[in-house]
Amino acid sequence: MLKIISIINQKGGVGKTTTAINLAASLGILEKKTLLIDFDPQANASTGLNNFGIESDLTIYDAMIGNEKMKDIISRTNIEYLDFIKSDTNLVGCEVELVSISNREKQLLQLINRIKKKYDYILIDCPPSLGLLTLNALTASTDVLIPIQSEFFALEGLKSLQETIKIVKENINNKLNILGLLITMHTKRLRLSKKVEGLLKTNFKNKLFDTKINRNVRLAEAPDDGMPAIMYDVNCSGAKDYMDLALEIVNGKK
Repeated sequence: MLKIISIINQKGGVGKTTTAINLAASLGILEKKTLLIDFDPQANASTGLNNFGIESDLTIYDAMIGNEKMKDIISRTNIEYLDFIKSDTNLVGCEVELVSISNREKQLLQLINRIKKKYDYILIDCPPSLGLLTLNALTASTDVLIPIQSEFFALEGLKSLQETIKIVKENINNKLNILGLLITMHTKRLRLSKKVEGLLKTNFKNKLFDTKINRNVRLAEAPDDGMPAIMYDVNCSGAKDYMDLALEIVNGKK
């Protein structure tokens, strides 16, 4: 059954886009037909995949404002089972343009509904904010994945994000589910990392992924070469961690 997963955390620097790119690539390697949508005006996912066989100059903004059909903005990538939709800074203006539209929170949902039969997984790299774009993503999604950095302020902002998810679920999208919280930038030897993990387990119990994404230089280098870590260095620990995450999701542990 199709999963549409919003990858979201309004706190920046938690590995949100890194997770979107590398989870999507890992699902594609597992031969799950996957679409990654860069829905962040910062367009970091688009930059991080700029050397990965993506040919289209069209973006999600073009479809959101009605200039292009959703099927026409989808790009192939260098992974057979992975497709991609780019973003750019024009998406900033989309929030203003959507305000006067009826069902403004359902614009992305309507676009995804036109192409979703082609895919097993659709991942949405959300903006680091809780505005109208994020509301569109949550309305279109079946699940939410929340990357959490393994540091003292990990829980900062999580309460407001949970409240937003709860409001969307109660009022717009009753199918929305928190798929899991993913610990990123983890350092096994640090006592603080263990403390943060303990806090998350206490507060979120079965919602914490077994997989943790450990700090890894090759994982950080891969976006500079415009490709996922698994294509940059298949043997690096970052690539292996994200493959473990993909397997955890595919095997239904979350």
